[in-house]
Amino acid sequence: MKLRSKKGLWSLAVAAIMLATTACGGNTETGAGDKGGSSSSGQKKVVFWHAMGGSNTKVVDQLVADFNASQDKIKVEAIFQGTYDDLLSKLKASMGSKDGPSLVQMYEIGSRFMIDSKTITPMQKFIDEDKFDLTQLEPNITGYYTLNGKLNSMPFNTSNPILYYNKDLFKAAGLDPEKPPKTFEEVQKAADAITKTGKATGANFAIYGWFMEQFFANQGAEYVNNGNGRTSLATESIVNSEAGIKTLTWWKEMIDTKAANNLGRKTDDSKKAFSAGQVGMILESTASLKGLVDNAEGKFQVGTGFLPKPANAKEGGVVVGGASLWIMNDKSNDEQKAAWEFIKFLTSPKEQAYWHINTGYFPITKKAYDEQSVKDNLKKFPQFQTAIDQLHQTKLNTATQGAVMGVFPEARQIVEGAIEEVLNNKKSPKDALDAAAKEITSKIQQYNKTVKQ
Repeated sequence: MKLRSKKGLWSLAVAAIMLATTACGGNTETGAGDKGGSSSSGQKKVVFWHAMGGSNTKVVDQLVADFNASQDKIKVEAIFQGTYDDLLSKLKASMGSKDGPSLVQMYEIGSRFMIDSKTITPMQKFIDEDKFDLTQLEPNITGYYTLNGKLNSMPFNTSNPILYYNKDLFKAAGLDPEKPPKTFEEVQKAADAITKTGKATGANFAIYGWFMEQFFANQGAEYVNNGNGRTSLATESIVNSEAGIKTLTWWKEMIDTKAANNLGRKTDDSKKAFSAGQVGMILESTASLKGLVDNAEGKFQVGTGFLPKPANAKEGGVVVGGASLWIMNDKSNDEQKAAWEFIKFLTSPKEQAYWHINTGYFPITKKAYDEQSVKDNLKKFPQFQTAIDQLHQTKLNTATQGAVMGVFPEARQIVEGAIEEVLNNKKSPKDALDAAAKEITSKIQQYNKTVKQ
């Protein structure tokens, strides 16, 4: 694709992405970094911008330190840039200067935008040149970042949503604590039983657009047209299809019958209510597993189950969330190759095991599960087996690969607004999703005008 107006595309897409909320963007601290190129010691320098805040910053820094210590030709400098939105804003501001990164982390819903910007070198180029064996990586993870048979970026932090439930509340409600509900209908029945005990509300699902996207994939349904934006540029949102209406009708019915409550958009509020024993079930990222289990220690047992779907749904699965690594094309070939060497290091089983254990994100390399440290961690947190099984049982197709559109962050916000309208009795599921689809479609078409195929 060629851009008619690079500035126009950046402005439009950045405006959209600045509206987004993220699951793992960290806090808002910033760091000013050095330019790439060669260091005074003759090493090739790679500047890596990322958005892994909190304790994850230390994990990234350790991986970088280990890589730098493993050889003497390349020096990577990792710079935390705040949230994903902060990072993207700074990336945009660095365009046209020499102050940008060699390597940048970008959240999954920014993928279409990164490709259209023409500022990146597809990862496939280095994979082909190096004869790198892609089969060593998880296909259901690389599938998201693959478009037209080409891997554009390397998966980095990867998660998907699972059902978390309070086994003690299940027992009190006469439910089998070893059998998590699998369908919408079973979730509703279990939630109703928990609410009727008077001990807690049955369920809470944060109003998070990512969950709606996952419910579509789990029903084998696409989110936008043209093969989820994968056979050609998406031109229309189909969030108002049967999958969306069915999901929102079920969600609203649980609210109406007091089987579930509405705590708003913040996933942290949902997690806090669960950890306090106030709700029996929540949906949350696999990356939250360790924290939720630790918080419940001494209070109740945490169970995990697959993301639920309607009993009569088509075969589906989950879409990976998180972010990936992109090599910027305004750097020298040597600097780009140096960035690729660092990426290869990150994909090794040992480093993936370290990353997984210390962050809760999936290993992207299959052999990481053979590492003793991962086996030991799985014994400590057996609930994670649910996440592994759910990922592996997902059948890769255009629905489960995930939607691709240039205005995805903004679309996610619009869908969250539609969910709020339904749960707050302002619109019916069909009316709310019809309006959301119309608005998203308009924004997709506006974005597409800035991109020429």
